[in-house]
Amino acid sequence: MVPTNHSSPLRLAFVGQHVYFHACSLEHETGGVLPRFFDFRHDADPERLLAGLRAFDPDVVFVFRPEIVPANLFAGLRAITVGYLTEPLPRAGENGHPDLTQRLDQLRAADAANFDRIASFDPLIAETADAVLPVWRCFPIPVADRFFMEVEPARGPPRALFVGRSSEHRESFLGPAKHDYDVIHIAHGVSEERLVQFLREADVAINVHNEPYPTYENRVSTALAAGRLVISEPLSPRHGLEPGIDYLEARTPLALWRALEQVNRQPDAFRAIRLSGRRKAERFRAARVFPRLVGDLLADVATFGRGRTDIARVS
Repeated sequence: MVPTNHSSPLRLAFVGQHVYFHACSLEHETGGVLPRFFDFRHDADPERLLAGLRAFDPDVVFVFRPEIVPANLFAGLRAITVGYLTEPLPRAGENGHPDLTQRLDQLRAADAANFDRIASFDPLIAETADAVLPVWRCFPIPVADRFFMEVEPARGPPRALFVGRSSEHRESFLGPAKHDYDVIHIAHGVSEERLVQFLREADVAINVHNEPYPTYENRVSTALAAGRLVISEPLSPRHGLEPGIDYLEARTPLALWRALEQVNRQPDAFRAIRLSGRRKAERFRAARVFPRLVGDLLADVATFGRGRTDIARVS
């Protein structure tokens, strides 16, 4: 947690694309941390962002996808700056999928001198990322408090929800299930308010990878927080979740179809799994994650120094 010797809340600025990352941030003052979100993407006006940050005068700036920040933009900020890697990358010793190679190329555009520390959503990409931005800490993408709901009894014929853009892999995986069951596919950006409503109306949340390589999508954490039954392709890393205990694993389109068949036959058959998944989701709660992260960050910087000057020198 944040050290108690601070008389006023520490100001934490989040920077990232609102449609994707506001739902992963701290929304209200919690644990001695006062947050504010700044909507920004790679082609936005950097001077407008900088003016907003200077007006807020944050103690810590937390950037989702550090590659979106132009070179030297944070050079004059007094705040401790953290870049958070949210995208899958090639893993050491594995042949990279072309999509992963492209994401690594995008990461190479990041200016290491903008950041005091780098964190990653996936410890298994840390070795690859280290060659570009040395990773300090790994933890799964958090979930904003508004998504946390109670596990409710089944309400009749189940409705399944998948949120994510279409890809060849996803369509091949979802096709049989969409043909025979009530599966809602939201393929484009949706507001947080609408997503909360969709989750309230759904019984099952489906997770399918964008491409056929292993990763962990934060839609899993969000659905577990909402108390939904999650059916997912194999996750890697699992971040402490256990298939068959916290969610259902479907390795093939047929396995997904069969899981939905069973849910339709016995809508409340997996209540124990939903309850277990909901309990595990507490470890992703933004109000729990970010005050602890800020406290650890301040202690680390107090011990080892800021780091931006050193990073710039060795780059």
